[in-house]
Amino acid sequence: VTPDEICAEYGADTLRLYEMAMGPLDVSRPWDTRAVVGQFRLLQRLWRNIVDEATGEVTVVDTDDVDEDTLRALHKAIDGVRGDLEGMRFNTAIAKVTELNNHLTKRGGPLPRSVAEPLVLLVAPLAPHIAEELWRKLGHTDSVVHQDFPVADPAYVVDETVTCVVQIKGKVKARLEVSPGISEDELEKTALADERVVAALDGAGIRKVIVRAPKLVNIVPA
Repeated sequence: VTPDEICAEYGADTLRLYEMAMGPLDVSRPWDTRAVVGQFRLLQRLWRNIVDEATGEVTVVDTDDVDEDTLRALHKAIDGVRGDLEGMRFNTAIAKVTELNNHLTKRGGPLPRSVAEPLVLLVAPLAPHIAEELWRKLGHTDSVVHQDFPVADPAYVVDETVTCVVQIKGKVKARLEVSPGISEDELEKTALADERVVAALDGAGIRKVIVRAPKLVNIVPA
């Protein structure tokens, strides 16, 4: 299979994405023409999230009303893709773009411009041709390559909660959803007050509590 054949059938962007998605740059992978279709479908879904295929009109709306789940998905993708591109981890960058695009597809409805434009800018280093066309369709007259890369809002990058495992004698007795910034003292109090932990202790004294905030509390009974 020659690159010219893939470009003729699927386009240069699909070929670029496939080659970058095959794995780390220092790892050799066998060519799989069937896998090229997956990247082609990613670009199709990207296009449909911004452009109505039937009319060719942009479906993006100018609104600041964006649900929190979408904001979190967007800013986590921005943060992750930026780091991956700086580390030349193109395969994982594409995976993060795919995850965001899938979220937006499932979300349904017209995309807010404040989401659509960063999405196109995320794609631009990976699939520049479709990104340039979408950027122009969004009403811009200057090239997408002259735009600054999006910057993630830290407030949406950090998870609202993390899962803390509570163990007694090394066995998991409870899982708590807690703030990532919870202190060790607060986490210990929360764990010891949990009804599942109280029941598991069954009145036994406590010899030691090992806390590794925010993800682990290990209780050693007396």
